[in-house]
Order: sequence, then structure tokens, then C-alpha cells
Amino acid sequence: MCQLLNSVDGTLSLLNKLTFYAFPTKTSEFRHPKSSPYLGNKTARRWRFRGVRLLSLQGGSEAADHVKSSNKFKVPRNLADVPLLAGAVAGMGLANCCDEGEMEPFPHVQTLRKFPKEELVGKVVMVRFDSTNLLREEEQDQSSQSVSSAVFTIKYLHEAGAKIILVSDWRKKTNSQLHDVETVADMISSVIQHRVVTIKCDYSAVLLKMEVLKKADIFLLENLSEYKEEVANNSKFAELLSLGVDIFVNDSFSQSHKILASTVGIARFCSACIAGFHFEESLCQLKKVARTNKRPYVAIIGGGNLHDKAAALHFLVSRCDGLVFVGMMSFQIMHALGLSVPSYLVEPGAYKAALDIIQIAHDRNIPILHPMDFWCMNEHLPEKMGIFPSHHILDGWLPLDLGPRSLDELNSLLVKCKKILWIGPVKFKFSGECADGASKLAQALNELRQRNCDITVVGNMACQAMVMESKSVLVNDMIENASVLWEFFKGRKLPGVMALDRAYPFEIDWKSAYCNPAQPLVVDIGSGSGLFLLGMARRRKDLNFLGLEINSKLVRRCMDSVHQHGIQNGYFIVTNATTTFRSIVSSYPGELVLVSIQCPNPDFNNPEHRWRMLQRSLIKAVVDLLALDGKVFLQSDIEAVALRMKELFLKNGKGKLNVWNDQYHARMNLGEWLEENPFGVMSDWEQHVIDRGDPMYRLMLSKSSGIE
Repeated sequence: MCQLLNSVDGTLSLLNKLTFYAFPTKTSEFRHPKSSPYLGNKTARRWRFRGVRLLSLQGGSEAADHVKSSNKFKVPRNLADVPLLAGAVAGMGLANCCDEGEMEPFPHVQTLRKFPKEELVGKVVMVRFDSTNLLREEEQDQSSQSVSSAVFTIKYLHEAGAKIILVSDWRKKTNSQLHDVETVADMISSVIQHRVVTIKCDYSAVLLKMEVLKKADIFLLENLSEYKEEVANNSKFAELLSLGVDIFVNDSFSQSHKILASTVGIARFCSACIAGFHFEESLCQLKKVARTNKRPYVAIIGGGNLHDKAAALHFLVSRCDGLVFVGMMSFQIMHALGLSVPSYLVEPGAYKAALDIIQIAHDRNIPILHPMDFWCMNEHLPEKMGIFPSHHILDGWLPLDLGPRSLDELNSLLVKCKKILWIGPVKFKFSGECADGASKLAQALNELRQRNCDITVVGNMACQAMVMESKSVLVNDMIENASVLWEFFKGRKLPGVMALDRAYPFEIDWKSAYCNPAQPLVVDIGSGSGLFLLGMARRRKDLNFLGLEINSKLVRRCMDSVHQHGIQNGYFIVTNATTTFRSIVSSYPGELVLVSIQCPNPDFNNPEHRWRMLQRSLIKAVVDLLALDGKVFLQSDIEAVALRMKELFLKNGKGKLNVWNDQYHARMNLGEWLEENPFGVMSDWEQHVIDRGDPMYRLMLSKSSGIE
């Protein structure tokens, strides 16, 4: 075995050229609040921007004291676009937006676009689709891009030769036509131009019997909204959904902020969990909104519940060049600025949150803007309307919509912007379903869009208003479910995104990873804390070592060790090797000579799941890419797990793998278990097992030419 592993030194740089922003420590480093770096002082005055200086003039002594003493939210004057990072620093969401105003990189997820198409042939693929897109009556002609991408996911899988099971939930109250699953199947059939057959989800029977699969290529499961286990993310229900399913494709981004059995729970039971085309497009929209590549960048904030959305607003105010409040939240901002606001419009618990947002804006020297006037309705005579200044709404009058002066000033402001985010409805406590202000705002944004202003509209009401004003609006400019974006801006991980397979960018620069990328490669799948791989890299400098690990924190620690000890032939990647092994290793310029899987335990609560990572697709990828006479090293502290791994590799190894024993084992007839670690370097868990006096079950497989 020693002859297998031969040695070279170098430097691995996974964290090269990362940009971090230094926070100013002196107040003098910030611009004076009399002028805005992008919007100018004239606009700020007209829209009643109130900073520290103005608060004291409004009689709000408490507010003034709070803002004067609050320094914890200071941020840089100019936040450049934060690059998306890869490799070992691949994060899983947003940073603490309140403190940094920066965003950690998005997780790289496996997508249908980059999933090997040949791996779909003959597979059973479950697609979780968004019923609001696919079943929308007015979009049955597929004129909407969101519908087109959702349809393309299904057609792409069908053309690839997969058996498709469609699952979703739909509300009968919102669409009277959706009274049974057969009707929905007929509607989907007309959209995708392929026959869709309904199947039942029954606890008393296996979901997918072979005779059922022979009836058609595309199936529709029953309405998930009728199962309480769906919302509860019931594990047994998720397992029932996954019976017979090889690959899970999530194409319902609108549900990604929820923990559902059909989006999160099912991911535990499928060999691959990937994003469909519509899901991928929506994820790109989030990235687009978070970037500050065009300035000035202004966010128009509608809706209410400021206290609940405070963290998200902190993120926006730390990145944008101004916030414009056009909904119920505007009254909370005015209240914090010391303006007169009727008590029935004040949101309990929102005062301090509004002050914090104002403080961040003041420290960054950007305007916080609110309406100057409102259309109001007489409480006792609903047909009677009037226009009132925002700070002087008379008793008995209820705000309904933005006033004409507010809309004029808003239009003047937006003309100067290069990027605009509109999130939340232009709607107040007593407004109708669609206020006229939303329509006029949509008109203004549509004109700006035609002048190459970057527009993103979020929320059902805002999107509907944009569609009414322009039939040519692109789906890339709209995100219908505002809840997803609010949760994202709060810095929370989106469960539907996190449940997908972690994927590494496919364009890997091996020259920056290794000093000599032509050297033979050793891959440790599930490298953990890296004790084995780092020890091997120090001993065998003539080989390159690659650790594939799904836990980002462990990878960061490994990369810290790589840099600290100057290891030039070691590299670690945050990824789910089950689905990304082939794509990563296939681009390596040298030979793959050894693959190790040691003590796999993806589910620590269920020992019987310890070999779940060993899916057929992974084994086939290992066998295909392994060099002739290359080795596969398997070990576990549980004999049943080691035996199971051996069986799976031999069963799916295309007849090319055989149990390998060295001459000593063969001469002494010691059997297939290796008594000693053949490398002389232990993994962290192996060391733990040996220290407590328990045995390890080790096995080496060798690749021969075999037969196909």
C-alpha cells in the first residue's frame, strides 16, 4: 500500500483576494447629514428626511437622546458590491445585517441545469412545483416566463427519459376550478402538452408500484394541502412521498421559507436533491436584489409590521442609498421622528426599531423618506374624501392612499435612481384591495425600466400592478412571494434552499488549489475535521489531497490549518459529494488513485442511515473516474456499516472492483478486514474508537479492467 502513495510541497490558497470592509471608528469619517451622496440634500428636504439634528426640533427629546447615544449601527459610507465567494468559505445565508450591512455568499446548490443528463434516464424524479405559477388561468398560454421555466423543468426531465411525479398544494378557495386532482391533472396536461395521470398517496400501500409507472411518464400526486403532515414536516409522511423516488427536484421557490415535508423532509430520503429551472431563476433574483452594482439604489418599502421586519430593514438601510416608506410602516417612521401620528396608526413595539433604522441611515448619511400627504376618508361619511398633510391628519379621517404631492415628489426622486427595489403594498389600514397609488407607482417604474433602470418588484400586489401597467414586464423583475425575500433579508436561512444538495462551482481553478495539479489525486469523502487528510498531505507531498465535506464550519477549520502549516497539496470543498463528486473530480487534470470513505454517519440519530450517502450515482462516479489499479478505502467502527459499504460498491462497481489484500494478509489468511490502518494516519473518529479499545472494520477495494 505504501507504494500507492508517493510526495511535494506547495501553497493552497482557497481564501485569496477576499474583500472585507473596514468600519470607520471616528464620527468625522462620515459625511455631514446635510447632503446625501447620491440623492442630494434637496430631495431629502422635500421628502422630510429627519436626522439627529431635526429630531430635537420636533419635540422628540427621547428620540434625540436615543439617536445621539446609539453608535452600534455605524456602517461604511459606500458599500461596494460584495462578491460571491466559493469553496471553503461558501456560507449558508446572510451575515448579521444589523452589525455589518454585508451579505455572506449564497450557498451553491445543485441545479437541474448542471446535473448530468445521463443520470436522469430511467430514474423516478419527484418535482415539487408552484401551483400559483403552473395553474394560473390567465397564463395558460405560457406567455409568462415563470410559467415557461416551470414547464421547461417538466419537459426537460421528460425528454431526458425520467419518470416524473408532480407534487404541490393548491387552494380550492382561490380557484374554484381546482376541486379535484383529476381537474388539476387535466389543466397541467394542457399546459405541458403531455398526458398527466393521477396517483394516490396512501399509508396502507406502497406509493409507486411498477405497474403504476407503466401507465404513463408523468404523474400527479394528490393535493398536499389536504395532509396536515405536510405542514408539520412529518418524517414518516416525507418518507412515504419518497418511496420509489430516485431524485427530488424542487421548483417551488415561493415555499422555500417554510419547512414542509415536500420541500425539506423529503430531501433526507432521495439520492439527489436539486433545484429546477424556475427555482434557479428565483434564487438568481435574490442575488440580484442583494447586489449594489448600480447606484443610486433606492428601496421603496410598503406594507406594515415594522417591528417584525426590523432586521430586514437594517439590511436594506445598510446597503441602499435611501429608503422610501409608502405603506403603514411610514407612520412608524414618522412617529419615531417626532411627527404627529394618530394613535390608532402606531404599531405597538415598533418605536425603538424605527429609531434604530433612522440611526443607521444617519450614520451612513442616506435619507429615510416618508409621504408628505395622504388621501383620507371620513370615518362617518365613507364617500367623503380629502387630502391631508402626513403630519396633520384630522380626527375622524382615515388614510387610504398616497397623496398627489407625495407621488409627484416620489417620481422626482426615482428619476435619479439606477436601481430600485419595490417591496410590499402601497396600502394602508383602511385602503381597498388595490390603491390608486400602486398603479401610479407602477407606471413610473415601468417608464424607468424602459430607460434601463434596474427594477425589482416584490409581492403579489406590486407584481399585479406592474403587470397591469406593462404586459412586457419580465419575470426576472418580479418576486411574487414577499415573505421569502423578507426572511432572506432578516438573515435567516431558507429551509427549502438549505435542503438542496450543496454544490461547488463547476469551474474549479486547480492551479490555484495545488502547486502541481498534475500529481495523482486522493479524495476523502466526508473529510470531517480533516485529521486524516492533513496528516496524509504532510507525509505524501507527491500526491494531492482533496477533502469533500458538507459541514462548512469544519471546512473552514481545515483551510485554516492548510494556511497555518503551509500545506501546498491539500484542499477542502464544502459540498455534498453524493451528487457533486463526478462534476468536481472529472475536471481534475491528474489521475484519481485513491478514494476513502471513513465512518460515514450522515444521520447521527439513526445508525441504520449511516451508509445513506453511498448512493448508486456516487459509486458509479467513483468507479468511472478511478484510475486502473486505483484503490477505494472503506472503514467503520460498526461491522454492519462496513459490510453494507462493501456490498454496495461491489454491486454497483460494474464488475471492476475486487477486495484487495496485501501479501501479509494473504499469507496469514487473515480475511478481508485489514487489522491495521494501511496508511499509518488515522481519522479523528478512528482515533477516538481505537482509544476506547473498540475495533475498526477496514477494507480496501482495487479497480481492475473488469467487464462492462
